[in-house]
Amino acid sequence: MLTKVISRHAIVICWIVMSVVACGRDYRYTPLPSTSNVVILGDSLTFGTGAAAGEDYASRLASNTGWNIVNAGVPGNTSSDGLTRLAGLLAEHEAGEQKIDLLIIELGGNDFLRRVPETETVNNLKSILNQAKANKIQTALIAIPEFSPFGAAFGNLSDHPLYEKLAEETGTPLIEDVFSNVLAKNSLKADAIHPNAEGYRVVASELQNALSDLGFLRKK
Repeated sequence: MLTKVISRHAIVICWIVMSVVACGRDYRYTPLPSTSNVVILGDSLTFGTGAAAGEDYASRLASNTGWNIVNAGVPGNTSSDGLTRLAGLLAEHEAGEQKIDLLIIELGGNDFLRRVPETETVNNLKSILNQAKANKIQTALIAIPEFSPFGAAFGNLSDHPLYEKLAEETGTPLIEDVFSNVLAKNSLKADAIHPNAEGYRVVASELQNALSDLGFLRKK
């Protein structure tokens, strides 16, 4: 009898622990209408370097979802550059039909390449998220691979750990492993750090799946 009681207590404790962990990582949102305005603030990965015009993941995502997507990717941009540009984007889409419904942030890769201190990158990304939330704009964060020439050469990349920590600290939904998986495959790369057209197609597909899992998109 005592063994059964202990077993029941153990099951209950495990269920509570699992529920807490799930709640901590499970962000659910109301699906955005097809007419929603989405801005993707990023660098060359968002711009679409490595593929032809219209083959970037933002354009593909717009075609798949019907969202009005602004590709705010600028090659070479760091998190600091993105933070500087944010004020103009917010002012441009301040109110009415142009108001931003979702801001997706894809920044950090150039910080890693230029050896920007991690604390600086985190603070910049945190400021972007805070400004967006202060303007009542929903946000999502795309994780970027940790800089690793060895990992890139041998097809073994992983997201930089700062993204998971930042997402947890700010309560921001995190889209994981998309670029890490694509840039680990030579067949999906135009060069060492950029996808090719097929790579961007995969990025768009995986991003769409992640946004559906988070609730931003209705699952088909």
